[in-house]
Amino acid sequence: MTQSGSNLKEAEKASEHGRILISEFCDSLEGYLNREQIREVYRAYLFSAEAHQHQRRISGEPYIYHPISVAHILAGMRMDHTCLMAAILHDVIEDTGTSKEVVAREFGEEVAELVDGVSKLTQMNFGSQAEAQAANFRKMLLAVAKDIRVIIIKLADRLHNMRTLGVMRPEKRRRIAKETLEIYAPIANRFGINSIRLELELLGFQAYWPARYRVITERSKKIRGNRKETIGRIEEAIRLRLGQEGIEAEVYGRKKNPYSIYRKMQGKRLPLSELADVYAFRIIVDKIDTCYRALGAVHNLYKPKPGAFKDYIAIPKANGYQSLHTVLIALHGLPIEIQIRTQDMHQIAESGIAAHWNYKNRHAGRDPLAHGASEWLSSLLEMQSGVGDSMEFLENVKIDLYPDEVYVFTPRGQIMVLAKGATVIDFAYAVHTDVGSRCVAARVDRRLAPLRSRLLTGQTVEIITREGAVPNPAWLNFVVTSKARGHIRSYLKNLKHQEAAELGRRLLEKELTAYDTCIEAIPAERVATVLKECGAGSLQGLLVEIGLGNRMPLLVAQRLTGLEGGPLPEASHRDRYEGPLFIRGTEGMVVNYAKCCRPIPGDQITAVFNPGKGMVVHRQECRNLKKERRSGETWLELDWEKVIEASFATEIRVSVGNQRGVLASVAAAIADMGSNIDNVGIEERDGLTSTLIFVIEVTDRQHLARIMRRLRSLPRVIRIVRGLS
Repeated sequence: MTQSGSNLKEAEKASEHGRILISEFCDSLEGYLNREQIREVYRAYLFSAEAHQHQRRISGEPYIYHPISVAHILAGMRMDHTCLMAAILHDVIEDTGTSKEVVAREFGEEVAELVDGVSKLTQMNFGSQAEAQAANFRKMLLAVAKDIRVIIIKLADRLHNMRTLGVMRPEKRRRIAKETLEIYAPIANRFGINSIRLELELLGFQAYWPARYRVITERSKKIRGNRKETIGRIEEAIRLRLGQEGIEAEVYGRKKNPYSIYRKMQGKRLPLSELADVYAFRIIVDKIDTCYRALGAVHNLYKPKPGAFKDYIAIPKANGYQSLHTVLIALHGLPIEIQIRTQDMHQIAESGIAAHWNYKNRHAGRDPLAHGASEWLSSLLEMQSGVGDSMEFLENVKIDLYPDEVYVFTPRGQIMVLAKGATVIDFAYAVHTDVGSRCVAARVDRRLAPLRSRLLTGQTVEIITREGAVPNPAWLNFVVTSKARGHIRSYLKNLKHQEAAELGRRLLEKELTAYDTCIEAIPAERVATVLKECGAGSLQGLLVEIGLGNRMPLLVAQRLTGLEGGPLPEASHRDRYEGPLFIRGTEGMVVNYAKCCRPIPGDQITAVFNPGKGMVVHRQECRNLKKERRSGETWLELDWEKVIEASFATEIRVSVGNQRGVLASVAAAIADMGSNIDNVGIEERDGLTSTLIFVIEVTDRQHLARIMRRLRSLPRVIRIVRGLS
């Protein structure tokens, strides 16, 4: 396929305004690609230019300038020719009539897969912009799991879009900037591509918070100008001391990133003046041994700040970053940050996974950085299979994109890198999914510790498991890693479906009893017909729908018996039909107990069906239940099983005379009666009395009655009533 002469002429005129000439771009590739590879890149350009020939960007320039610019960013990172071809073609599937099959036929399956991975989902309808973005992001990350170059192309694409963001409408500019700061800059950081990450943060901060960007930038320039002579003397002193120690090194100052300063201001709640005064210097040497010698030299030159030294050479960050970090107190008490690294470490810090990924040798897993990236991507694949929708997937991934880390050890001395704030449960899931799911206890530094304990760098963690143990829903209140959260949610979702199916079967069987039949007696052909009519894939799925309250069991029973719309069963059968459904209180996640009236065994109860939530059980005297009956909600008569072993939360309101220690005495009496207190609140009535509101756990009405009798015997207790909406 050839490109039109007019479009080629337009592209060759692109030298003004910083546009990239295709001829100059191809010339720049001669430093690391052979001629055949460069010809293939140029052929991809011709194809893309013709596909986009009638398209222009919002700025008015020909669209082809954008893919050339994206490829130019990647060429600066020395990406292979296949990646550059995909970059030049990355919008042809999404924005032109070109299909993936055509790209594969022209340039091969590898290029086509890369282009498809970067392309957005344009053929699906979404309920909102946020949902569409989440679905696009999920598709892209799953493509990244197959080929890491997808995310590198996408980051370069986003970088060029951010460079040209000024032509967008203000509201769209802010939306894109926010997405960049929340997702794409952290992804670049996660893969160690520091050069792209810093520019994305700078441009995103400038577009999203222009006033804050301006204030921080101007203040930083002013401070640097005032301290210019002092900074120069410090830099010269460092060079001189390293020279005296026989250490050859590059030493240069570096500007603090305005967005980094802003995040520290927020995180540490410090004013700008205390952060803008920190200056940074980088020392680059030849080998690792020299890094530690240089550290000793600068520590002898200026006093180090206690607790501010970090050795990322011995223990690299999860994204492969390695350096020695220290903070020194220099001339006039000025704090300075020092980073010491080798030239190879510097290359990795700037280009990250792009510097390490070897496409000629597919055994990249031997590389620690590539191995770390592959592990993270594998965890995403594992996690996405257990989440319900793209919004939930994106929420979980965001958790992992902010890599403040702690480094802890297994009992065998293996280092595990976890997100800051990670708990014992997060550690257990990081070791293995089965270890996390069966975790029952843990030892931290050889001492038993609660499962919600937050881990600190240097601790040794041992997980104690038990066969048959299962995840606890309460873990979701404190885990921080997406892997742990995703697996716990997946388990609970499956558990809810199992419980819903069991409840749905009981409800359906109850209705079928009125017709002198049962599920097993219904012909398979009739069941298949009803499943098709209901749009259910299986009988199990239909039972789940009934248990969740999405389908009426009576209507399903009528369909199964072929009596839909017919008369109800005769009176001789109605006695059995109208009997209450018995519950045990252990039905789990599909039977909920209304917090407005908090029913307990012994109460007369009725259930309301809420679609998607299942049954919500109320006391029959609850005022909310009466409202729902009037509104036409589906409801069902219930009763309690004779033997119930669960405990239930209920509310009591205790009016007391104001006196020091009265709350403690009431709480102690409740505990003495074998009840746990879940929550307590106080309502001031007047200066003489107050009402203590307790949510307590009881086994039944008899247990509650014993507690209330005990409380009435206390001095200063005036009145006790049970809570009711």
